[in-house]
Amino acid sequence: MSSNDFKEKWMEAYDVVYGEDVAEEQKSEFSDLLKSESTKQFNEGEIFKGEIIAISEDYVTVDIGYKQEGLVSTKEFLGFDGSLKIKVGDKIEVFLDKLESNFGNLVLSKDKAEILKAWDKISEACESGTPLEGTVIAKVKGGLSVDIGVKAFLPGSQIDLRPTRNLDKYLGQRMEFKVIKFNKKRGNIVLSRRAILQEERGKLRSEVLLQIQEGMIVKGIVKNITDYGAFIDLGGIDGLLHITDMSWGRVKHPSNVLTMGEEIEVKILKFDSGKERVSLGLKQVQPNPWEEAKNRYNPGDKVKGEIVSVKDYGIFLELADGIEGLVHVSEMSWTGKIKNPAKMFTVGENVEALVLEVDVENKRISLGVKQLQPNPWDDIVKRFDLGKKVKGKIKSIVDFGIFVDLGEEVDALIHVSDISWTKKNINLAEEFSEGKEIEGVVLTVDKENQKFCLGLKQLEEDPWKRIEERLPVGTIIDAAVVRVTDFGGFVELETGIEGLIHISELSDERVEKPTDIIKKDDKVRAMVISVDKESKKIALSMKAVDHAADQANIKSYQKEEARTTTMADKLKDFSLKN
Repeated sequence: MSSNDFKEKWMEAYDVVYGEDVAEEQKSEFSDLLKSESTKQFNEGEIFKGEIIAISEDYVTVDIGYKQEGLVSTKEFLGFDGSLKIKVGDKIEVFLDKLESNFGNLVLSKDKAEILKAWDKISEACESGTPLEGTVIAKVKGGLSVDIGVKAFLPGSQIDLRPTRNLDKYLGQRMEFKVIKFNKKRGNIVLSRRAILQEERGKLRSEVLLQIQEGMIVKGIVKNITDYGAFIDLGGIDGLLHITDMSWGRVKHPSNVLTMGEEIEVKILKFDSGKERVSLGLKQVQPNPWEEAKNRYNPGDKVKGEIVSVKDYGIFLELADGIEGLVHVSEMSWTGKIKNPAKMFTVGENVEALVLEVDVENKRISLGVKQLQPNPWDDIVKRFDLGKKVKGKIKSIVDFGIFVDLGEEVDALIHVSDISWTKKNINLAEEFSEGKEIEGVVLTVDKENQKFCLGLKQLEEDPWKRIEERLPVGTIIDAAVVRVTDFGGFVELETGIEGLIHISELSDERVEKPTDIIKKDDKVRAMVISVDKESKKIALSMKAVDHAADQANIKSYQKEEARTTTMADKLKDFSLKN
């Protein structure tokens, strides 16, 4: 088929007819059109105008006048809200990436065409640091996609001054960016919003440092939350809000009070201009609840509160926001048997208590819970008279005595000193056993000091009570030596009652060591020279026995001499008379 025959067939298909009705000018235009189509060059890497002829989920088909249509990824046409802003018939410019793909079609790109057109402007902005305006259009892996005339990548680390997880809030926003990296060959553009914010922050920082003063109340944004507090952005400079300055009450963790990005009003507590450090307070801009505490809480008032802390020494109740009171372990029970408050109370539990003392200056309120319960000591005082004999079971044995269960809430104590009048260094564990019944005498019922004491030895008379009658001074006794010390020897006078023969009372002669004169188990004769029943001490003397014997002999001689003299005188008188 000749070229003329082809042209006729083509024109017939499009209702084009040569004839008298067609002007010569129209024939010339068609001729030029056919000539241009046959001579038009399609080179890779150039921009061409085309028309959208089809739109699918993955690709947009574009006719640029080549023998095959071209495909553009549908993603290149999506807006920030995910919608397509194109329709069939729209005229667009595209970049010819490849003349033929594996499927035989052209590979086109709208983005690359826009990049080439805007490249000079972007290159100049990158070199000079001039900001460019753009609109965030989509979330992509690792950051955001921004339209600055072409699509550019905004990494997540360059979005804000601090890391941000919620990228959705930026979609659709128009902001300024700096071009920090680009690759003309690949068509990659990397933006930074953080660089602009840092410049603005630097300017604000200088202004804030000049204006800031201690005592000022300012607004700030919660920038970061830690275990010990939070950092507040004051606009160019960060301040530390310590956990202790967040609330007048107890704060378990700063995150319970603050949230990231929240705007709050704080007070400048301390400002170090040299180190550019700012200490902030949140509770200081709020009313101090302790100022009303002295009028709100009075001794004797009943209050309710939630347990916020349990310690070995007591529990803390939150009575109001910022107001806590302590129930000491000694104020939990009349019997004093609570050793571990954690076994009785738990955090979060509501407890009723009685106000005992209010110290507003030191921010302390003392509370008691036992005061709301019957006091078992009232009944004990009434029922147990001093001197009354009682029986009970040994509940426990300790180093200092025996606890006896009398069937009351309060256990009675028999102190080791009240076990025996005469025994010393008693081994309680050997002489007594738990569960065994024991009898005692009521010695003390002290409600104020919570003391309930019994005595075992008081069941018998104190042998020292009449010791002066049994062993008056001057009494000479025979006794066995029970032990010898450096300063003398002890002898047993009665069961459990000992007397001391001091080294100076062993002999008239000088004694270097008591063992030179006496030894354990020796039988000695000594005289009672002093008795101190209060201190339970009896002093004896061996040499006094010898002196007593000498004195007795002298007295006997004197008596005999006197008797002899009297008889002689009587005989003399008798002789004279006769």
